[in-house]
Amino acid sequence: MNMKQPLTGRRIAITRAREQASELSEKLQALGAETIELPLIKISQEISKQNLADTMIELGNYDWMVFTSSNGVRHFFDQFWKLFDDIRALGLIRFAAIGDATACEIEALHLKVECQPAVATAAELADALIETGSLDHAKVLVVTGNLNRDELVTKLEAALAIVDQLQVYKTEQTDLSDDPVAADFRAQGADAVLFTSSSTVDSFADQAKALQLEPGAKIPLGGSMGPVTSATMTARGMPIAFEAKKPTFDLFVSALVKKLGK
Repeated sequence: MNMKQPLTGRRIAITRAREQASELSEKLQALGAETIELPLIKISQEISKQNLADTMIELGNYDWMVFTSSNGVRHFFDQFWKLFDDIRALGLIRFAAIGDATACEIEALHLKVECQPAVATAAELADALIETGSLDHAKVLVVTGNLNRDELVTKLEAALAIVDQLQVYKTEQTDLSDDPVAADFRAQGADAVLFTSSSTVDSFADQAKALQLEPGAKIPLGGSMGPVTSATMTARGMPIAFEAKKPTFDLFVSALVKKLGK
């Protein structure tokens, strides 16, 4: 073991959905950390067939397609490629995204993101779209999950955009009461718990009994991936020990290293 690694000897709990935890876990392990995965949420595809059909019929008529998460990009294009074999079926649509991870998912398809706010929140994305001056009577498709807030759509409609929404996935809380990793967490605790979204915060708070630390377990510091997650932590009475400057894994890890690194 390389003792020069900044997180050597640190035990870090990751709260992402199990299938999405590996990238963050690998970054931490490369810095010497021991990671444990507490999958507080699970994400699965959920799309109304009628809404999908209505959207695909209108696809070439939209001026903007807005993605609020990388999950939305993946699940939308899973359906798109089942129906079309040519990216030109999208027409001349322009793309907007919240956050670097979402933008990267779009750009991986060789599509250009033309609107991305400096701060990765729905309100900032709405303001950035309004600032383009292109929304008056524009048709906008907002691709969402089941937990998306209404603020984005409300602001776009106030700017006279014609907004349709397409839910393509759902986020649900998992039950960790019988999970062996949760039992290990209760027994040993951790140096830090990393919260990557508001939904992971809510699930952690709602499952307080299943995650109650035993006597002698290490009480972890709470880390937030960005301002939206931090707001939810504050609302749920959870202290924030460190926060990423922007909601990216690299900046989140940097904030953790600054707080706990050796």
